[in-house]
Amino acid sequence: MFLAYLISILILAAIGIILAVSLQLTVGFTGLLNLGHLAFYAIGAYTSALLALAGYPFWFCILTAGVLAMFFGFLISLPINKIKKDYLALATMGFSFVVYAVLLNWTDLTNGPLGLAGIPRPQLFGFDFSQNSNFLLLVAIIALASYLIIKLITISPFGRVLESIRDNELAAKILGKNTFKMKMCAMGASAFFAGVAGSLYAYYITYLDPSSADIMQLIPFLAIVIIGGLGSLEGTVVAAIVLTFLPEPLRFIGFPSSIIGAARQVIYALFLLLILIFKPKGFYGKVKLE
Repeated sequence: MFLAYLISILILAAIGIILAVSLQLTVGFTGLLNLGHLAFYAIGAYTSALLALAGYPFWFCILTAGVLAMFFGFLISLPINKIKKDYLALATMGFSFVVYAVLLNWTDLTNGPLGLAGIPRPQLFGFDFSQNSNFLLLVAIIALASYLIIKLITISPFGRVLESIRDNELAAKILGKNTFKMKMCAMGASAFFAGVAGSLYAYYITYLDPSSADIMQLIPFLAIVIIGGLGSLEGTVVAAIVLTFLPEPLRFIGFPSSIIGAARQVIYALFLLLILIFKPKGFYGKVKLE
């Protein structure tokens, strides 16, 4: 029984790694305070769920989820040159609220607050991933592939330009770089992997409701990015694993299930506060949080 529990936590950790490293691409490497990341995650989850319920294969569902999330990533980045920093955070947060409202009220498509139930587990190349142990292998492979792709992006010349935009966008413009195009590409790529993470979450949980787009659900992933360190994918992976397992002992020391969720948020906030006080760059961060 403990092994089954451990497998379920590892699956959530792997999905969290995909979501967090993709958020790191915009926040840590490009300097865009994107609070709409969970909206891309929800778009990917609902897209994949609706297609899976309609009988489409797993590979088509997950790719469509990523591409549609990427489309909205490009869309929300269109005014990115006119709004910066705090205003960008507010704009992307507003996008999250819009997505949440759509999922809650477009009942003909999303079933509203009742959500989507009975999402089938994936099958790929004749392999059945209905068992959690098999599904963990699938998620781990996709998480590793996502990490490596984002790593290649960050160490490429394109990634170096993103870092220069984060550090001094004016200097990048003076050197002839199209910073608007670069930021749009970063937002689109980040949204794609968020959509992939959302798709995997839908397949794992087999049920979705609008709470998956609740802005409060973004707090743990922002904490992962900051605690891992801005501009550090390795630190993000470490922080994702640590913060996924950190609150789990609450389940074994007699806390009522009704307060575990709130206690989890308190632990995240406390851990984040300690990191900001004693290690402002996070575990492996390259820049301080400003």
